[in-house]
Amino acid sequence: MQFNRQISRRLHEEHEATLALWGRLEQTIATRGGQPPTEQDMRLLRDCAASLAHELTRHFAFEETELFPRLAAAGEGDIAGLLTEEHATIRAAARRFTELAQPAGDLAACWPELRVLGLELAERLVGHVQKEEMSLLPALEDLLDEQTDIELAEAYA
Repeated sequence: MQFNRQISRRLHEEHEATLALWGRLEQTIATRGGQPPTEQDMRLLRDCAASLAHELTRHFAFEETELFPRLAAAGEGDIAGLLTEEHATIRAAARRFTELAQPAGDLAACWPELRVLGLELAERLVGHVQKEEMSLLPALEDLLDEQTDIELAEAYA
């Protein structure tokens, strides 16, 4: 879908990057199976953990403070509530994943748990992004006027 609002385009770009990164992790986990992770696998795990930090602290927080209240005020509170609940679920799994994937951590020793958490997060993030792409972003296109869009894009930059 083509988005006209700056904030929608920015979030869409981040969604695409999230899907690509977590798709790579999901493929890596499926390929490795029970084998120990390679150095490349460990770099990917750390990249995913860093991406989660951005998602949780910036992307999710911005949506929850700036976008979801606007949706609710426009009568779209159900989708805002669902997306907020999904954020909480993703945060819970992400905490343990990022804890295990710390640079000083022994990723090989944590590999069995990281595999499970990685697959769970990949599934949850893909589903969440799909919901946002199909509901949140189109709703923002209709809801926001040009000035509000500019203000939100500047606030998010």
